[in-house]
Amino acid sequence: QVQLVESGGGLVQAGGSLRLSCEASGRLISTYTYAMGWFRQALGKEREIVASIRWNIGTTYYADSVRGRFAISKDSANNAKNTMSLQMNTLKPEDTAVYFCALQRLGGQGYEFWGQGTQVTVSS
Repeated sequence: QVQLVESGGGLVQAGGSLRLSCEASGRLISTYTYAMGWFRQALGKEREIVASIRWNIGTTYYADSVRGRFAISKDSANNAKNTMSLQMNTLKPEDTAVYFCALQRLGGQGYEFWGQGTQVTVSS
């Protein structure tokens, strides 16, 4: 089965940086990954997409609220594991949320596989 694990969350002051990582594991996972993405959910709000990357061609997407500050990257991929990162710079208090990574399969209906989330807190 596919498993996703996030790491790198924490507490940072406004204007600071954090780097989140996501490891997605599963047999032959890189052969059926269509896209991977980062989502976030702030307290009392709905989950929203932050950034995504088409796995084989590298095309990226960013929410307007993070474009120019965040950078998503595909770090590595092999038959057993995909690794992805989200570099977050110039963080703002409104970036405070639980961040989730997710995976969409080729031919799948949206993002089917999710990590457990990692907390990012930005203090003012």
